[in-house]
Amino acid sequence: MPRGPLMIIGGAEDKLRRRTVLQDFVTASGDREARIVVIPTASSIGEEIMAVYDALFRKLGAPQVACVDPASREEAHDDALVALLDDATGVFMTGGNQLKLSGLLNGTPVGDAIVRAHHRGAVVAGTSAGASIQSSHMVAFGSGGATPKQRMTQVAAGLGLVSSSVIDQHFEQRNRYGRLLMIVAQSPQLLGIGVDEDTAATVTHEVDEETGEERELLRVSGRGAVTVMDGSRMITNAFEAKRSAPLLASGVVLHVLPAGATYDLTARELLPGETEVAPEDAAELEEFGKDLRRMARDIAASDASPTVLKRRMARLRKLRSAEQSPLDEQPVTTPENGANR
Repeated sequence: MPRGPLMIIGGAEDKLRRRTVLQDFVTASGDREARIVVIPTASSIGEEIMAVYDALFRKLGAPQVACVDPASREEAHDDALVALLDDATGVFMTGGNQLKLSGLLNGTPVGDAIVRAHHRGAVVAGTSAGASIQSSHMVAFGSGGATPKQRMTQVAAGLGLVSSSVIDQHFEQRNRYGRLLMIVAQSPQLLGIGVDEDTAATVTHEVDEETGEERELLRVSGRGAVTVMDGSRMITNAFEAKRSAPLLASGVVLHVLPAGATYDLTARELLPGETEVAPEDAAELEEFGKDLRRMARDIAASDASPTVLKRRMARLRKLRSAEQSPLDEQPVTTPENGANR
């Protein structure tokens, strides 16, 4: 069974108006057949947060919403909590303190059940702290700022759902460029991913049709952007910088990805955008292509100039338009439908 999507939400997702990100989660979880488990463990007001998401997900169409909130690593061994996760089609981890979240879940049966849910095809989503814990390396805490400085943040182990990466959230709103770049400078093999508020980076595992190899693709949705820092070829002095000195970080490849952008995490490259064409526009483009090919054949077969041929094509188009009856586009009044609408 293919692995399920990961929804990495930068925090402060819209809960009152459009609710785009949360609706996407419910839809991906099965909509009217969704079985959602909320994990409010990172929050200091778990019961209140659970009540908010319970009401939201039910309003958005999910019929079943359950809570898994272990208060200790011992409780994270509870078979009943594990059973809820093993039956879930969607898992949602709330915001709060990510170090608390990783400290209570990582290496426990509940933590293993979250990873297992992802591998069997369930959606695993998280906002704020619940976003950070999805990466292999997690920002534990640290200060903001645009300049990377030695020791400005600390790193802890995440769940490892997104491999070889470190995820930060509230990215643009809390100016966390510097601390994410500091981590990338210290560990250039990691891909730094910063997610803005009310924005989701959805990661899917897909098989390349040409090579047959599996790759991780990140797609952006929501109001903000996702920033990706690739330091695989960077030059840095992080290994020798003292105390809180600014770090040298040269040659970092930076991607700022708005909604609709797709990034290949495996190959570390931006993928070309997909352009959707309406059926009527596609038909017109096809007809135009035929005209161009006909004109190319006419030029090759005769000495007629392109200008003369273009005029000929314009006359043909006008004739085609005239052949269509004006009545074809007029609404028809019948006894059954009454007056025109």
